[in-house]
Amino acid sequence: MDSFSTLIRTASHEQHAEAETSTFMSDLLGGRLGVDAYARYTEQLWFVYEALEGGAGRLASDPVAGPFVRPELMRLASLERDLAHLRGPDWRTGLTALPATEEYAARVRECAERWPAGYVAHHYTRYLGDLSGGQIIRDRAERTWGFAKKGDGVRFYVFEEITNPAAFKREYRELLDGIHADDLAKQRVVAECKRAFALNTTVFRGLGEEFPLSA
Repeated sequence: MDSFSTLIRTASHEQHAEAETSTFMSDLLGGRLGVDAYARYTEQLWFVYEALEGGAGRLASDPVAGPFVRPELMRLASLERDLAHLRGPDWRTGLTALPATEEYAARVRECAERWPAGYVAHHYTRYLGDLSGGQIIRDRAERTWGFAKKGDGVRFYVFEEITNPAAFKREYRELLDGIHADDLAKQRVVAECKRAFALNTTVFRGLGEEFPLSA
């Protein structure tokens, strides 16, 4: 029988692929969009991580979600440095969430408050994605818009306290495998992972509408 971490990865593969291959992401990574589109995407991430990390302190002692709340993963401070670099010191004044982002952040917050295992689903889809595919985004952003390597503008993707990402991801998957949940609860977590990817895809769709490539 497959481990729970394998089950999550395979069950959400389709949604994950859809999120990764969205038109907006393809255009962004293909260098067909300007730095403004990248900055707008970074703004949307701020809302999602504010929801993820705003609820983290309360969940630190939770038997289900607690083991996943790790200070070395926290991204909000790095995002804020990136936004100050991209938008200037007054970045907060112009900060707006797309409707899809508001929906995504609200769902994360709801799970953090009411359903710790559901919070883990969102935690997994975000942070493990940042440690993996996020590194491709960082590399492309540095090359396309000339950010300093691992510097301001791409700090969100730089996990300075995680010296061995492969080992960290392996440890994280072991935590998933040992999660305090019965089979029904695990099925719900898998469903929530799929929902997280779908919410993410909707954000990309919204960004794509804001930054259409002229035909």
